[in-house]
Amino acid sequence: MTIFELIAVLTTLAACFAWANYRFIRLPMTIGLMILALVGSLALVLAGRLGFAPIEDLTGFVANINFDGAVLNGMLGALLFAGALHVDLDRLLAHRGVILALATFSVLLTTAIVATGGYYLFAAIGLTVPFAWMLAFGALIAPTDPIAVGAILRKVGVPKELETTITGESLFNDGVGVVLFILLIELLAGEAITPAVVGKLIAIEVVGGLLYGLLIGWIAFRMLRAVDNYQVEILLTLAIVTGGYAFAHVLHVSGPLAMVVAGLMTGSAGRTFAMSETTRHRLDEFWELVDEFLNAVLFVLIGLEVVILDIAPGVPLAAALAIPLVLAARYLSVLVPVAMFPSGRALPKGAATILTWSGLRGGISVALALSLPPSLYRDKLIAITYVIVCFSIIVQGLTVGPVTARLLAEK
Repeated sequence: MTIFELIAVLTTLAACFAWANYRFIRLPMTIGLMILALVGSLALVLAGRLGFAPIEDLTGFVANINFDGAVLNGMLGALLFAGALHVDLDRLLAHRGVILALATFSVLLTTAIVATGGYYLFAAIGLTVPFAWMLAFGALIAPTDPIAVGAILRKVGVPKELETTITGESLFNDGVGVVLFILLIELLAGEAITPAVVGKLIAIEVVGGLLYGLLIGWIAFRMLRAVDNYQVEILLTLAIVTGGYAFAHVLHVSGPLAMVVAGLMTGSAGRTFAMSETTRHRLDEFWELVDEFLNAVLFVLIGLEVVILDIAPGVPLAAALAIPLVLAARYLSVLVPVAMFPSGRALPKGAATILTWSGLRGGISVALALSLPPSLYRDKLIAITYVIVCFSIIVQGLTVGPVTARLLAEK
């Protein structure tokens, strides 16, 4: 199947599922799309096993999709840029302490708790996974993706400072999570992980990514200010996302962090000083559509991935144990930053619980799991990750509105 045919199939599925969701179900779009794709895939698998329908074509189609490549090297940069484009930079800087702690300390603590707790829980049910592999699992499950709940939180009247904290954390913890995952994959490969190696990776990936994002953001700002044509200016932002992200890989710096910084610069300085009112309006509409389209395709992909899962004995129970473990790790990891910083203490009562329940796991966790190196444990961890992501999107995504509204009403 050619790339065009693949895009055509996924776009058609996303459009049909979006129509069905809007017409009949009326769930938040990304959640509805994933549920429809998941239910449809499971129905085909069941029909195939009962002999009513061949599923080889569907299995082959999904198996041929390079999910981790599509997400990590394609969609992620555009999604992060689009998300950063609409963030209030002044408000973000006002809460920089708690956001930075959530994006770094919380990712590290979540990784450690999930790895340690999972190591002993899985061993207790006879599913032995080496601790190094559990560390990689903890790193891939740590980043959050609140894309599906952003509109829900705004609808229930979440205070702006809490909304900014949730959005800011999710923008930066993806990049931090990817860097940590890369480091742990090197550990799995048998490379010596010394403080010098860690320092070098952080300097190149994290600091390099931030500086590179500032550079391409500044270049784009100067180019945007030199023209007044919304078509050209939108093309320039596309160049940032595509060319800028691709060149980040050449430089071996963090593309996700670079896109966040470039998006923040374009959405603040670029929007204020380099764009006309017409360009601002057109740019917002364009990137809102890109964001919705990519999320639609991404969540359909997540739903389809179920047909290629290899569910080994012990995996369902391990996944059931991992869900509360991940939630507990998330809650503990946000308590410290919220209590430590003045901007965190200024958040409404119940902020830690809201941050926990709105911290959905999404496409990046599945993509990182699929990029694990071949081993006896890879398929088990992929299946466990998938169950956690599905629970997160469906259960947490559908209940985060009522949970948040109730907690805010108690203040």
